[in-house]
Amino acid sequence: MIIAPILPKIGAELGTSESLLGNLVTVYATMLGLCAISVGPLSDKIGRRKILLIGSSGMTLFLLLHGVANNFVSLLILRACAGMAGGVLSGAAVSYVGDYFPYEKRGWANGWIMSGIAMGQILGIPLGTFLAEEFGFKIPFMIFGGIMGITFFLILIYVPQPDVVLTKAKITVKGTFIKYRDLLRNRDIKAVALSYLLMFLSLSIYIIYLPAWLASEFNVSVSQIGWVFFAGGIMNALTGPRAGRLSDQIGRKNMIIWSCIGLAILMGVTTYVILDFWVAFVMFPLAMLLIAMRISPFQALSSELVQSNNRGSLMSLLVAIGNIGAGLAGVLAGPFYEYAGYLSNTLLGAFTIVLTAYIVWKFVPEPELKKSLETVDK
Repeated sequence: MIIAPILPKIGAELGTSESLLGNLVTVYATMLGLCAISVGPLSDKIGRRKILLIGSSGMTLFLLLHGVANNFVSLLILRACAGMAGGVLSGAAVSYVGDYFPYEKRGWANGWIMSGIAMGQILGIPLGTFLAEEFGFKIPFMIFGGIMGITFFLILIYVPQPDVVLTKAKITVKGTFIKYRDLLRNRDIKAVALSYLLMFLSLSIYIIYLPAWLASEFNVSVSQIGWVFFAGGIMNALTGPRAGRLSDQIGRKNMIIWSCIGLAILMGVTTYVILDFWVAFVMFPLAMLLIAMRISPFQALSSELVQSNNRGSLMSLLVAIGNIGAGLAGVLAGPFYEYAGYLSNTLLGAFTIVLTAYIVWKFVPEPELKKSLETVDK
C-alpha cells in the first residue's frame, strides 16, 4: 500500500514521468503472481509454515536493498524481487487460514487478518509518507524491511504447522502445470479466478492514481495524502473482524455482491463528490469498509472449494490471477490518467467491479449451500 501514496515523490526524485510510475505496481504484481503460482504446489508438500519463513526472510532482504536504488530501472528490479517474496508469502498466508480454522470460522479469522493488514496501513502509511517526504523514498522501504525481519522471528517462534494432510506427489514443472490446468477445468474455480482478476483490476485502477489526483487537484503534500490512507486503515481495522463474523452467519455471496455494488457507486461518483480535500477523509474510509466486507468472505469461500492438499495451489493460483489484474491495472491506469484524467480511472474501476458482482451472483457457489445440496442428493 505504501507505493501508491509516494508515487509522486518517487517520480520527482528519479525524474520519471507519471505514465511510467504505474509500472512499479505492475512489476511487483506480475512477479508476485508468477512466484505464487510456482510456490503453491510446494506449500502443499512441505507445509505453509516453511513457506512463510522463506517468504518473510526474502522480503526482509529485498526491502532493505531498496536503499541502493538510484534510478528507475534499479527500483523496478528491486520491486520485482520484492514481488517474488510477496508471491511466496501471499498464497501461503491465505492457505494457512484454511488449514488452521474450520470453514464456519474462516470469515472471522480472515477478518482479523485483514484488520492486521489495516493496522499496518494505519501505522505504516502515515509514517512511510512522512519519512519519504522528509528523508527520501528509500527510507520507508528500509525501515519496513527491518519490521519484516521481526515478522520472520515471530513466525519462527509462534506460528505452528497446521495438522493437515500434505501431498506426497513429486513436484515437477509438468506436474505443476497439470495441477493448475485441472483446477481451472472446475467451473466454480474458473468463476472465482475470473472474479479475483476483475476485483484486483478494479481496485488497483482506482487507487494507483488517487494520490496523484488528490495532489494535483488540491495541492496537498504526500504526508497529507498519507493521512487519508490512515483514515481508511482505521475503518478497515474496525470493520474487518465484524464483516468476517457477519459473513459466517449470513453467507458469503450476498456480502460480496452488495459490497461490489456499493464500491462501484462510490468509485463512479468520486470525482463529482470530492470537491474539497476533506471529503477524501470520508470517501476513502467508505471504500475500505466495502473492501473489508468483500475480501474476508471471498477468501473464506474460496478456501473451501478444495481439500487441504490442494488448498495451497488454489489460493496461490487465485493470488497470482488477482495480481495479474493488479499488474494490468498498472499498465492501463497511467495512460488513462495522463490522457483522459482520473475520471476515466474511476469509471473503468466501477465497470469492472460491477462485472465482478455479476460473475459472483451468476457462477460462484456458496460452499455451505452446495454441501447441503450434495447431502440431499446422497
